[in-house]
Amino acid sequence: MSYQIVAQLSDLPPNTGKTVRIGTLQVALFNHDGQIYALDGYCPHRGAPLGDSWFEFPIAHCPLHGWDFDVRTGACGINPEKPAKVLPVRVVGQNIEVLLPLPA
Repeated sequence: MSYQIVAQLSDLPPNTGKTVRIGTLQVALFNHDGQIYALDGYCPHRGAPLGDSWFEFPIAHCPLHGWDFDVRTGACGINPEKPAKVLPVRVVGQNIEVLLPLPA
């Protein structure tokens, strides 16, 4: 595992979400007033892109069926047994970096 640059701060305006692809991985990024959060990019319900969610901090609503996820914890309000995976994220300068598995 290593931190990898996935986007620039300028790519993620405040109070929005975005899906980014890194090889075969998909990451959902969210910006709440400059604080960046990252989730596994696939909804655990049906695999929809969580970065395309309707986002109202702290909740991201999956674009496919509306499942709600807390971007801070991954907790799912509709089905607590199916949380989203939270990914460690950091900002270095203007780079948004996420802790991802090393490419095989």
